[in-house]
Amino acid sequence: MRVATVTAGAIARMILLALVMSLTSPAQWLNLRTPGIPRLADGNPDLVAPTPKTYDGKPDLSGMWRSDPVEDGFAYARNIAADLGPEEIMPWATSLTSQRTENLQRDAPWARCLPVGMPLNETTSIPYRIIQTRGLVLLFHEEFDTNPRQIFTDGRELPKDPNPTWMGYSVGTWDGDTLVVETSGFNDKTWLDQMGHPHSEDLRLTERFRRLDFGHMTLEITIDDPKAFTRPFKLIRHPKLLADYTVLEYFCTENEKDSPHMVGK
Repeated sequence: MRVATVTAGAIARMILLALVMSLTSPAQWLNLRTPGIPRLADGNPDLVAPTPKTYDGKPDLSGMWRSDPVEDGFAYARNIAADLGPEEIMPWATSLTSQRTENLQRDAPWARCLPVGMPLNETTSIPYRIIQTRGLVLLFHEEFDTNPRQIFTDGRELPKDPNPTWMGYSVGTWDGDTLVVETSGFNDKTWLDQMGHPHSEDLRLTERFRRLDFGHMTLEITIDDPKAFTRPFKLIRHPKLLADYTVLEYFCTENEKDSPHMVGK
């Protein structure tokens, strides 16, 4: 009896297929325009209209967003350390990444329906919704992570002795028109990218969300993990508004049949 195996290329193709499906799938409500979106004369969204504001004059980040697959590509999702030299990655992290590559990523969290984690869920082109309210910003990603990410903007500090979690603990403050988010308190079970670069529980992320106009935003992510990398490094994404779209329902475990075939090396 032949036993099917899944190669690294096949895994990449499956992930890419999931991404492409998420980019092309229609919303649950067909032909329904999202209220409040400024329109051009032809009915298309005016993505360069002024940035909307909240009650206190801050930029309102709310909306459906997706990193531009053409402008940003999937480079960071594939290899978050592409711009680092070999000497800037700790030996244990390099060794574990190589081991995961040799095993064809069979233990990847997404292969076992576990949370993908950060920053991978923001370096792909998976759509996500931002809901900005008083004291709290929520991020709902369309795939992989079914729990919303909570960013508290009510003035609280990060916990001093956190119980490590998959998504960490996030607090946000405003620097002018930029929302600066600090996140720490991660467990070490997630991967930073599809190659399998690991991180420790000392991982700390700093994100800077800046809405440029109605339809464009920049997202700068600084990764700082002194146990895995010799220096902090940055990633830049350029999310664009997805007008007339909503988050689609997604369940990893529904009819899941791939795991038994992901036998690795």
